[in-house]
Amino acid sequence: MSDAMSLLKDRIVVVTGAGRGLGRAFAEDCGRQGAEVVIAEKNAEWGQQAEIELRNAGHTARFFPVDVADPDSVNALSAELAKSYERIDGLVNNAALATGIGGKTFEEIDLETWDMVMRVNVRGTWLMVKALAPLLRRSASGRVVNLASDTALWGAPKLLHYVSSKGAVIAMTRSLARELGTDGITVNAVAPGLVRGESTDYVPQERHDLYETGRAIPRAQFPEDVVGTVSFLLSEAAGFVTGQVLPVNGGFVFN
Repeated sequence: MSDAMSLLKDRIVVVTGAGRGLGRAFAEDCGRQGAEVVIAEKNAEWGQQAEIELRNAGHTARFFPVDVADPDSVNALSAELAKSYERIDGLVNNAALATGIGGKTFEEIDLETWDMVMRVNVRGTWLMVKALAPLLRRSASGRVVNLASDTALWGAPKLLHYVSSKGAVIAMTRSLARELGTDGITVNAVAPGLVRGESTDYVPQERHDLYETGRAIPRAQFPEDVVGTVSFLLSEAAGFVTGQVLPVNGGFVFN
């Protein structure tokens, strides 16, 4: 791999929910950019398969199980990483509950689903940053990238729990940026639009059409449209960018 294509050369990056979907795409791009990738995934089968395929592609990758909704699981991951690595250079908080929960009005959402979305998307993001902060502080250029959503920027209907959770992630990003800035750690959020993939196959066609005709770049969005922004924010080149929310949605909304 040439240095020109090694934006993350020699950096160690943790990606949650990296077994499939956007998380898998982030892990693959980090590997292509020269990073050693930690695949942090709840589903062991997906995580192991991702590790095998990244290694077969010539990347350095290891799978570690984690359920970000479970504080004990997050702490166990942190302990295992501390045994294996002297530092962590980047954390991508990608794991989230999104599939199959949309389509209900705010009056139809049940308490159990609301609470689970908040436990995974909001509390899980906080727990991961909290648990890995000691390892990130050992990096000369620690980076945190939180996955938000442009639904929180335009107020998507019939998805209130998810939209609220991603709005909280945006607010958390800004506060964490100030708390971790003195340690030289940047914290930013990326807000993708509706990305085509197996996790969004359930979304009604009318919502896909709304995005794909309403963008400044009027086409479908795919994982490869998002990965470059995340890898940049994980790199040393983004050292003075923090507390920012970058919509990556082809211009469906402008921030």
